[in-house]
Amino acid sequence: MDVMGAKISRPSVGPVVSTRYTSLSEETVVVRRRPHVVNGGGFVVTDCKQDVIFRVYGCGVLGAKGKLLLKNGDGADLLLIHKRGGMLQAMNMIHKKWEGYEYDNEGSQRLVFTLKDPKDSCLVKTGSIRISVYGKPKTGIFESGYVEIEGSFPDRDCRIVDSDGRTLAQVGIKKEMVGSKKDLYQVIVKPKVDKAFIIGLISILDYIHGESTIC
Repeated sequence: MDVMGAKISRPSVGPVVSTRYTSLSEETVVVRRRPHVVNGGGFVVTDCKQDVIFRVYGCGVLGAKGKLLLKNGDGADLLLIHKRGGMLQAMNMIHKKWEGYEYDNEGSQRLVFTLKDPKDSCLVKTGSIRISVYGKPKTGIFESGYVEIEGSFPDRDCRIVDSDGRTLAQVGIKKEMVGSKKDLYQVIVKPKVDKAFIIGLISILDYIHGESTIC
């Protein structure tokens, strides 16, 4: 079983990107992969009415490895996600991480999370990912907390929980869904949880596991 750790602003079920992408009731969204040969890959996310609410573009569309873009259904940019390299000087080793930036109403970017890539760091045990997610600044100070991803994303059997063990979102497959589990799956998002943030996390997991967003 893969266990992935993350850090998120308190309260843990509150919005990270925007309250616009939260709901007062549980909501199920469907993720459908786009084929690389047709439109460069990535995936779309639809709601219960089959309306597109998010689009994720990977390096097949953007033309740059280690770069992801999350847009809403209207085409507005929500999250720009980069994979960056750095040097751990004390241990003389390369360390790579992901950084996610939110766009505000004026188009400026604000760092909302960083993620250590487990493939590039011996400090993170195999099958484990740690994400530091920063909340809205208050008096210049960022608040933070923790969430974890439990289970296996490649098997489409995992859940995102907060530091108290409460489920925020569940990734799974419906038996009636047609197609392979990698091409079509569902995400059940709990009330008051930011769907944009959840889909941002899923886009990184998709890339790390070499799926639709990677070249």
